[in-house]
Amino acid sequence: MDEIKKWILKADNDLKAAEIMLFEKEPVTDVICFHSQQAVEKYLKAYLVIKKIEFRKTHDIAELLKLCMSRDRDFEVLNDKGIIKLSVYATELRYPEYFYIPTVEEAKEAIEKAKFVKEFVMKKME
Repeated sequence: MDEIKKWILKADNDLKAAEIMLFEKEPVTDVICFHSQQAVEKYLKAYLVIKKIEFRKTHDIAELLKLCMSRDRDFEVLNDKGIIKLSVYATELRYPEYFYIPTVEEAKEAIEKAKFVKEFVMKKME
């Protein structure tokens, strides 16, 4: 399996996990948001790999998005959708000193953003 397919498979798995957890009796919203962020991060990295754009190891969606926009200004639509806000779910939200539990609505919004990014990136990689 080539590297791009691996990035997409991992992103798809994160998105599936988030969607499945959303419908549990008591959704664990911080984990749903984390997996949504992870999906977005991996879809962007898949695009960067296919376009042969180097990136450092990071969870910073803003940094990854900036690299994507350097190749294709259409990626600005993702900035307009507010996907950069998901970065907090990969870092601070995972630790007790930044204690915040997102609402179910925030979890749904995170999933919707991840789905939008998936659709957008997959079209760009065709």
